Amino acid sequence: MDKLTSMTVFVRVAKAGSFAGGARDLDISRAMATKHIMNLEGVLGTRLFNRTTRSLSLTDVGASYLERCQQVLLEVEEMEAAVTHLQTEPRGILRISAPPVIGATHISRAVSEFLKIHPDLTIEIILQSSPGDLIDEGIDLAISLGALDDTSMFARKLASSSLVVCGSPDYFERHGIPLTPEDLENHSCLVNWAIAPRNKWLFKGEAGYTGITVSGRIQANQADPIRIAAISGLGLVMLPTYIVGRDIEKGKLKVVLKSYTSPPLDVHAVYPHRKYLSAKVRGFMDFLQEWLEHRVNLPATE
Repeated sequence: MDKLTSMTVFVRVAKAGSFAGGARDLDISRAMATKHIMNLEGVLGTRLFNRTTRSLSLTDVGASYLERCQQVLLEVEEMEAAVTHLQTEPRGILRISAPPVIGATHISRAVSEFLKIHPDLTIEIILQSSPGDLIDEGIDLAISLGALDDTSMFARKLASSSLVVCGSPDYFERHGIPLTPEDLENHSCLVNWAIAPRNKWLFKGEAGYTGITVSGRIQANQADPIRIAAISGLGLVMLPTYIVGRDIEKGKLKVVLKSYTSPPLDVHAVYPHRKYLSAKVRGFMDFLQEWLEHRVNLPATE
């Protein structure tokens, strides 16, 4: 039997958690799916699944083999794509993951413009705080903000956005304006968990970046809740200018500590492929990098 086909069946059965489910995904019979798995187990000389009348689970060897199979099948797909029309013109479905705020603003506008010049392409956008498991979720490209944690993925830096400390005029009237980063310890600072390090705001000094421990009455894993709280006068925020730029222009928020530099928030494109990038992924990354170059430091509602 064809080993690549058997490996594909194995991956589908493992993901589905049953022979019937895997067979249904591939539009083959359950008996044929079972035959492929038995063939692999015969070649390998070991069991890949623990089978009972009620459940199906991977053995330790099976779990390890699943990871390798996924990588092999991905590389085969990439090599095939390298010699097809997918390498010359973006087409098909491109699945993109992006953080909610930048995804709903800058990324969505870039997607709209990109689709206008590529009529054979369809794009699915998943808005989520973290990139997730790109391979398991079938994501071609993920937009990531800040430092990269997953070293198994490949990434390209697309742009950087300045971080600013700001608050409402009403807040400053009641509590005063911080003149140094150390003054923040006496202010209510609203924290966005998504920007590391948590509860520390970094400022550049003569000896490098120094972390100031901050605290406040609201913390969130996304920017909008603390941005709204800051506009309401509940405290200060440190956020990228693409999020608070419009609020600053309208006078709802005022920037302080302008003479102290904070590390910029880098915007990366993250992808699982090592080489032979499809035209849809490579083309959108190139387009997005140029699109963001002069926009991430502008208001989100430009």
